[in-house]
Amino acid sequence: MNFSRSLLCTTSLAAVFSLAAIPTAHAGKILDGIKSKGVVTCGVHTGRPGFALTDSAGNWSGLDVDYCRALAAGVLGDANKVKFVPTSGQTRITALQSGEIDVLARNTTWTFNRDAALGLAWVGINFYDGQAFLVRKKPGLNSVKQLAGATICVESGSTTEKNLADYFKANKMAYKAVVFDQEEASQQALGSGRCQAYTNDYGALAVLKAQVLKDPDNYVILPEIISKEPLGPAVRRGDDEWFAIARWTLYAMVEAEELGISSANIDNLKASSAEPAIKRFVGSGDDMGKFLGLDKEWSYRIVKTVGNYGESFERNLGQGSKFKLPRGRMNLWTKGGLMMSPPLR
Repeated sequence: MNFSRSLLCTTSLAAVFSLAAIPTAHAGKILDGIKSKGVVTCGVHTGRPGFALTDSAGNWSGLDVDYCRALAAGVLGDANKVKFVPTSGQTRITALQSGEIDVLARNTTWTFNRDAALGLAWVGINFYDGQAFLVRKKPGLNSVKQLAGATICVESGSTTEKNLADYFKANKMAYKAVVFDQEEASQQALGSGRCQAYTNDYGALAVLKAQVLKDPDNYVILPEIISKEPLGPAVRRGDDEWFAIARWTLYAMVEAEELGISSANIDNLKASSAEPAIKRFVGSGDDMGKFLGLDKEWSYRIVKTVGNYGESFERNLGQGSKFKLPRGRMNLWTKGGLMMSPPLR
């Protein structure tokens, strides 16, 4: 055997052994527990329209609820296999740290302290928000800086409470905080006149003004946005396999929209598309699920039963909902927004 032929054989064998050595994911403790229980236990808001809300029959809906269902569809094959656990601003972090819930999807801001010090890991961002102020309309009132000395309602255990303190301190303004554990209590206090202003994420205030307040025309959201609030699902640290599943569930919903895959056309694409990226996504091409410890149709089921990110947004918050919120920063990066998935390949 000549040298060049020997080198070719050696290189080919090395490539084969290299490919054979690529590991597939093994199930972590959390995934094992989910399969044993038969449900994904998801911590959600106690009641925020558009994000997580239950009706009189116990049916949950919302952007965060859809994410929980997408997880169940990918992992358990059934989007309905979710146990929703309502959590408050005070209890949500502890519920995740203690293992009471498998994932937290509750309008929770990704911050340095929560990420680095509290043992949480954010899988991504599903809503870009910022903190604002809702007040009763008064002649001449058009800025947060006119609220010096005001009584302001705010939720406890939230970044909102800390941002409020920082902003008023930075601007050398006094205020009186009226702190509640539940949003509903803050809203009632604003409506009764106990508070002169209510501060929360802009998205929450827009939903409140549009559909919850009895006299919305008597209220206005002041123009200042005093913080950045990247909101998204989180898991607890220590289980890399579950973290990867939770992360790629969110990205699969975004990637599907980027590829033009929706719940309405996914079956047709699965049957007829020759595009490699679409074939990978719908499970008729390369098996991507094995790297997550899942089957090859995990992402197909997510979109088939829950929809892509755009479908979820429009249904719960956008033009298909009663709130009519614009996509804005939640648009795809190709349309001027911030939503982008790493390549699913």
